[in-house]
Amino acid sequence: MTIRLENKKKIGLVLSGGGIKAAAYHIGVCLALKAKGFHFAGGSRRLLKNKQRPDLTIQLYVGSSAGSFITTVLAAGYPVESLITAFQLGLGVSPEYSTQDFRILTPLTYRKIFDINSGSLLNYVPKGLLTKSLVTGGIETLIKNGFKVNGLFTTKGVEKYLRKYVLIENDFASLDPELYIVATQLNHSRKVIFGNFKENLQTPSTKLVNYASISDAVACSTSLPPIFSPYNLPNLRGEERYYYDGEIRETLSAHIAADHGCDLVISSFSMQPYHYTPKVGSLHKYGIPVILNQALYQVLEQKTHKHIEWQNTLRHIHKTIDTYFKEHRLPDEHRESLLRQFNQRFQHNAETDYIHITPLPQNYEMFMVDHFSLSPKILERIVRIGFKSGINTLRKHL
Repeated sequence: MTIRLENKKKIGLVLSGGGIKAAAYHIGVCLALKAKGFHFAGGSRRLLKNKQRPDLTIQLYVGSSAGSFITTVLAAGYPVESLITAFQLGLGVSPEYSTQDFRILTPLTYRKIFDINSGSLLNYVPKGLLTKSLVTGGIETLIKNGFKVNGLFTTKGVEKYLRKYVLIENDFASLDPELYIVATQLNHSRKVIFGNFKENLQTPSTKLVNYASISDAVACSTSLPPIFSPYNLPNLRGEERYYYDGEIRETLSAHIAADHGCDLVISSFSMQPYHYTPKVGSLHKYGIPVILNQALYQVLEQKTHKHIEWQNTLRHIHKTIDTYFKEHRLPDEHRESLLRQFNQRFQHNAETDYIHITPLPQNYEMFMVDHFSLSPKILERIVRIGFKSGINTLRKHL
């Protein structure tokens, strides 16, 4: 299906999670978007007021987990090339940008990302191991009471990196583009969306939060259990509220971009389950961690495909109704009324087109490599996979 880009008034970019590996993949996708003529809005609303935007400018960002980090850097006004510098791939910054326009990003290191969760790790030693009540309680009681580790690390390092080295203004309202960060509320079943909302609203399934700083919101979204502990962001009354990974509740939040007026939504999702290849062989020989990883990827991929299938189903029903009324020359007012009711009932926007970019099944490296590796060689390969995925997908639509 060819998309008429000249008719698109608002473009949104949605990036999913998956660790540093996903971040590298998203960088490759963004480089592909740039190669195909897209631009990335970013920077301070105050400084860019009344500045003319070029055609094909992405004006809205939605990020979950690793995607929240990438979208934040882009929304803050940094070019895609500066992300390459931050991840130390050695490719440098594009010469079309000068250091007067932005701060060159400080390289990310393991020390900046992995902040030791010292408070929780102290609970790793079962203090009451030898007490009668604990021993007689059985092995389950021993585990529950003795090993209360809620994460090996915290995302305080990520929050500090963004606040200290990236964000000139740490406020959603200060950004020129729209930015929405997705997380999950730990002690509830709600998805949480951080952004520049007029008021804090909540439903049984979703909570809108406007009082978080950008860096705190990203720290909430990137708290991937059990590697990172849930992140505490107190509410307006000062009460503790813990949040973690934005992919837990909903794998792909493309609807957020559509809900905020985007008529073209481009999403990048990096979690591709392993498909058998003789070079790697069967996963059963790689042990429990790899098998669990495959199971997780299969679940996440299925949730993503269900979302995409639902979008396609709504589009098909809308087109069928529209075509039927026109072919049978039924009154336009009835057709428009029915379609309006349909769109409202299912929150469907017939004018919104979606482009979903994912790795190909043969890109087995996307599955096999470490989620949190900062190896330049590994990251460069993942960036290239993201770039090729982006170019191949965009060719089909544009």
